Amino acid sequence: MSQHYTFKGLLTENGWLENVTVSVNEIGEISAIQSNSETAGERVDGYALPGFQNAHSHAFQYAMAGLAELHEGTGDPDDFWSWRTAMYDLALRISPEHLEAIATQLYAEMVRHGYTEVAEFHYLHHDTNGNPYHNLAELGERLMAAAQTAGIHITLILMFYQQGGFNMPAEDKQRRFISKTIDDYYRLLEQTEAIAKSYKNTTVGIGIHSLRAVEPESIIQLCNALQGDKPFHIHISEQLKEIEDCLATYGKRPVEWLLDHCDVNDNYHLVHATHLNEYEVKGIAATKANVVICPSTEGNLGDGLFPFNYFKRLNGNWSIGTDSHIGLNPFEELRILDYGQRLTTHKRNTFYKSNLGDSGFNAIKMAWKTGRKAMGKQNTEFFKIGDAFNAVIMDATAPLVATASTKHLCNTFVYASDVSHQLGTIINGKWLVKSGKHLNADSITAKFKATMKDLGSRL
Repeated sequence: MSQHYTFKGLLTENGWLENVTVSVNEIGEISAIQSNSETAGERVDGYALPGFQNAHSHAFQYAMAGLAELHEGTGDPDDFWSWRTAMYDLALRISPEHLEAIATQLYAEMVRHGYTEVAEFHYLHHDTNGNPYHNLAELGERLMAAAQTAGIHITLILMFYQQGGFNMPAEDKQRRFISKTIDDYYRLLEQTEAIAKSYKNTTVGIGIHSLRAVEPESIIQLCNALQGDKPFHIHISEQLKEIEDCLATYGKRPVEWLLDHCDVNDNYHLVHATHLNEYEVKGIAATKANVVICPSTEGNLGDGLFPFNYFKRLNGNWSIGTDSHIGLNPFEELRILDYGQRLTTHKRNTFYKSNLGDSGFNAIKMAWKTGRKAMGKQNTEFFKIGDAFNAVIMDATAPLVATASTKHLCNTFVYASDVSHQLGTIINGKWLVKSGKHLNADSITAKFKATMKDLGSRL
């Protein structure tokens, strides 16, 4: 049975349509979009934006969000590497049931904030002793199940993690991540892809955790085996120490080494890429590879600022992710990205591009376009006939929104709104969040609270 929604406005890749009716078929796909339609249906006093893509997520780390700010015990300065030790400690305690409960709560919160798709950068593979589960993809399947319960579309990016550092064996605390050989990884990938067929709105991508985490021969072999439009994700050049270690081991910087040894193309998604030289920025742009920027996490960890303005001048493609989930609001991610650049350039035109001065619209469009590609999906239209109707609905009665003309709406949403200005989120043509609450919030949160009590990590 079809369903009809009439919105005050609908954002397209070419701007706003006003008084628009979106018709959705029985499986949640858009069947028609009409302006000034008299079609009966639900009238929504709101503006529909395309649902956001979260292009980088580590679901289990949500359990420690906000817990790494007590700098006590040693008196030593806290940095990324000490944070990583705390993250490893958490990873060693999470059961499959814990992971599913944590991820379900996280994904429901993503939906509440307007994300409709997530790329899960998945490297927690084995049991607490480091042994494979009978179902090799046990933990990956838990993430698929979590996404289905929360209603979000998921691309599970299966990570190859082989060693502890450049030419270093894995640490004991990394034992749950490790596939000793590329054949072990391929077996895990095969099982994961088979299981994914049983879950709706689920796809599988591939990747390596980082250059330091996989032997160079295996990196080259895996990259050269890439086919089709399957997305490939990798952490790279996030920390200065990583660059120093890569130079010491390979005589090249991380992105430089990747560009020189692999056929980097537009299916590559380089996560963070914070510290780049001119050759590397030009190389990423020239190959049409994509960068995934995680502003709230990168700020929280003290990573640094991606050279966005230079990359933009070269028409580089970028998306956003929430990584460790210290923040979950896509508008906030875009603001942090912009303001970090303004503090270094002393200009306010971060998202200005090719004489298009609508910063908010430009940011939404690029994050959406490249975010879709990070999921392994390519679209040219925000809302296309035959695609799932996935949208975040902004409240047209909010004071700043109600008093703004359409030419100011995107900037109002990106720069002057918070989650209270969202009426809700629609995925596959159905409201999943209304009035700030996920439809399954009570049961999801009850399981999450029980999990946190069992883990004791937030006490």
